[in-house]
Amino acid sequence: MNDSKAPAGQGLSYRDAGVDIDAGDRLVDAIKPLAKRTMREGVLGGIGGFGGLFEIPKRYKEPVLVSGTDGVGTKLKLAFELNRHDSVGQDLVAMSVNDILVQGAEPLFFLDYFACGRLDVGTATAVVGGVATGCELAGCALLGGETAEMPGMYPDGEYDLAGFAVGVVEKSRIIDGRNIEPGDVVLGLASSGIHSNGYSLVRKIIERAQPDLQADFDGRSLADALMAPTRIYVKPVLDLLTKVSVKGIAHITGGGLLDNVPRILGERLTAELDHRNWPLPPLFDWLKREGGVADDEMHRVFNCGVGMVIVVSSDDAALASGLLSAAGEIVWNLGTIRRRNDGEAQTIVR
Repeated sequence: MNDSKAPAGQGLSYRDAGVDIDAGDRLVDAIKPLAKRTMREGVLGGIGGFGGLFEIPKRYKEPVLVSGTDGVGTKLKLAFELNRHDSVGQDLVAMSVNDILVQGAEPLFFLDYFACGRLDVGTATAVVGGVATGCELAGCALLGGETAEMPGMYPDGEYDLAGFAVGVVEKSRIIDGRNIEPGDVVLGLASSGIHSNGYSLVRKIIERAQPDLQADFDGRSLADALMAPTRIYVKPVLDLLTKVSVKGIAHITGGGLLDNVPRILGERLTAELDHRNWPLPPLFDWLKREGGVADDEMHRVFNCGVGMVIVVSSDDAALASGLLSAAGEIVWNLGTIRRRNDGEAQTIVR
């Protein structure tokens, strides 16, 4: 809280109540060049208006808008502890743009919401800088946002984040999994780490293990491994969609492989995955060992190294894998789609 107080008998100001309008103005000035880096076709106007304006690209004949919203969750608690605020901005963008990507949507623009008790311009600028980086990686514009300074709502040094993405897809090219059938191949794209799900368990494991977060871990500090920003898959996957008939895409977020892959499968289908087909990254092995976490729990809470799943026909699997690899993705053949037996789960990891 702001400790400044008006003398007895003198009128109060907003600053006396803990809100610094000047700090907000300084933040807007700091954000403008960050947002400018993300400008793309369709943007009408810039940061600072009451609303952001965007014109849908004219190349779409029957455009369908796709929207998604998300946050970063308790990964923010580690960001506060480690005083690292730039990467969570990319996390924020990734969680929404990866979600709308699974339906074949090209992200058009993004808006962020930053809420705090007392505004620290340096911290907020670092966060929005990460948001701008995420938008650049996704090819979408940072069209606007909101900074809310709310004294008494958050402890000093803490904040919350939310984000909102809007994309567009040609109506005839919406991906909804309806064409997935037995014999199709399930490809997995490597994650960059834990991404932004499961951090309540991560923090519990850290509390139990009491590790040195600055110690070397697989060539970098454990803190770096834990805070690695969520990978954004937009550009390579959108390019893939122009060359291969993709039947289904799943973003592997909360619920892991076990709960997210079924979201694109018909009731009579099961994805049978072989855990030997992709390596468990060292960070997940550490979490499993230090937390004594069971295999099923690992696959339900964490992405376990697979951040995105793509389903294609067996005839297209080699081409799809080659194109994604050439675009810089690490790709594995996780398994296949088959008919589901009565009472059977829709994703099985053997």
